[in-house]
Amino acid sequence: MKATRLKEWTYEEFMSLPEGGPFRYEIIDGELCMTPSPAPRHQHISMNLSGIAWDFLRSNPLGEIFAAPCDVVFSTDPPQVVEPDLLYVSKKHAAIIGEKNIRGVPDLTIEILSPSTLINDLRLKHSLYERFGVPEFWTVDPESQTVRVFLLVDGHYQAPLEYGKGDCLESPLLPGLSIPLSKIFPA
Repeated sequence: MKATRLKEWTYEEFMSLPEGGPFRYEIIDGELCMTPSPAPRHQHISMNLSGIAWDFLRSNPLGEIFAAPCDVVFSTDPPQVVEPDLLYVSKKHAAIIGEKNIRGVPDLTIEILSPSTLINDLRLKHSLYERFGVPEFWTVDPESQTVRVFLLVDGHYQAPLEYGKGDCLESPLLPGLSIPLSKIFPA
C-alpha cells in the first residue's frame, strides 16, 4: 500500500476521487492510501467467503454482508475512511448503512491479506478497528491458509483465535454459521 502524505486529506477531497480505476482509496490518520486491485486468488477467497455468508444471511436475516468496494466512514473530521474486503452489519446497527457508504462501526470487518496491503492490514487497520471499537476483526491469510479472529474485549483486541484449512470457523456474531475453511481457500 502506497501512502501519499503531501498534505492532510479532507473527507470532501476523498469523495471527489474518481470511482473505479486501478486503485482502491482509503484515508487513515490523514494519509491517502492507494492499493492496486486485488489478485484473482484474493478475489476467489473473497467470493467464497461472501457467498457462504450471503447464503446464511438469506436464511437467517441477522444483518447484511458487504464486499469491497464499500467505504466505511468512521469519521469525517479528521477523515478515517477504510474499505475492508468484507464487512458485516447486524440488524441492530442497520442505521449506519447509508446510500453511499457505511457511516459508523460495522460489527465485523474482514481483511484478506495481500503482499501490497499486509503491513497496513496488520498494523494500521488493526489499530484503527480497535480504536473505533469494531467488535470482531478477521484477517485471512491466503499463503498460510489461516484465518485469525480478533475479538474486542474492554476496548482491546485479545490474542487472536487461529483457524486452519481443516477447521470450521464460527462467530458469536452469527450464531448458527459454521464456515469450513476448506471451502474458502482455492485448491
